[in-house]
Amino acid sequence: MQKLQQQMAAKAAEEAKAAAAANLKKGEAFLLANGKKEGVMTTKSGLQYRVVKKGDGASPLASDEVTVHYEGRLINNKVFDSSIKRGQPATFPVNGVIKGWTEALQLMKEGAEYELYIPAELAYGTRGAGQDIGPNEVLIFKVSLIKVKKAGE
Repeated sequence: MQKLQQQMAAKAAEEAKAAAAANLKKGEAFLLANGKKEGVMTTKSGLQYRVVKKGDGASPLASDEVTVHYEGRLINNKVFDSSIKRGQPATFPVNGVIKGWTEALQLMKEGAEYELYIPAELAYGTRGAGQDIGPNEVLIFKVSLIKVKKAGE
């Protein structure tokens, strides 16, 4: 019984490694092509974004809290999370989310809407997240920055 469990664990690890390699390759190809599209900006970290609507309010710092509406999807367009579908915006600290979000939110102003293209290393990396986000997945988010609450307010 124990040997069977070890074999099953080894097989699962191999499958995860293969999925990670495949996702990395697909993600790199996606980001390479996406970065050439009109309006798509790429930061030094590799984060890509497109301004859908400029905002005119405050920009958050990493220590601030924000309220946003968002939809997250994979490069195959599968939606894995959406505050919009839930009908309830999300509120969280800017530095309490994945690196790609922390960086992108600080580029935005209240009222702005951006589309984010987040490389795996700025998202969940080789570990993935939950059932829907595999290892080395590039994530795409539509984010509307509704409100910035400055630290200490």
